[in-house]
Amino acid sequence: MDDESVVRQQLSARIEARRANISRFLLHARPRRNRLANLSIVGSAIAAVMTAGPALGGQSFTASVQSSLGIEDSSTVWRVLCLAAMLLSVAAAVATNLSNSRDLNGRVTAAETCNAELEGLETLLEFGQLPLPEAVKLYQQYVAKVPFVDEVAVRG
Repeated sequence: MDDESVVRQQLSARIEARRANISRFLLHARPRRNRLANLSIVGSAIAAVMTAGPALGGQSFTASVQSSLGIEDSSTVWRVLCLAAMLLSVAAAVATNLSNSRDLNGRVTAAETCNAELEGLETLLEFGQLPLPEAVKLYQQYVAKVPFVDEVAVRG
């Protein structure tokens, strides 16, 4: 085996290892992103519904909730609805800010893009359709987009 073949194999192994790390990252990041987005959307919507009832229905809404729940004081209905709406609003705001502060959407998108680019590079390299220096340069460009994904050392 000549030197270029050895280097091609080493680069292929490095690409494979990096793609495995990206896949591991995505395995955890996608569900977290989705949970935070869902919490934000659902929490905001339920908070809006909890405040819409009394706002649109007025005292008749409060009286019907009071009688159906067997609550003696109508102000308790307002307090419970307002407290629940406030807690859901806070949870939605925290979820939104956690997602934005860690840029989960951007990171997931960058990792997915890098994974696809590396897959294409791996195919070109495997079939000898790309000169080795260009392949190395492309590899470096692609992985530079995902510095938040750890690289595992490849033995070769």
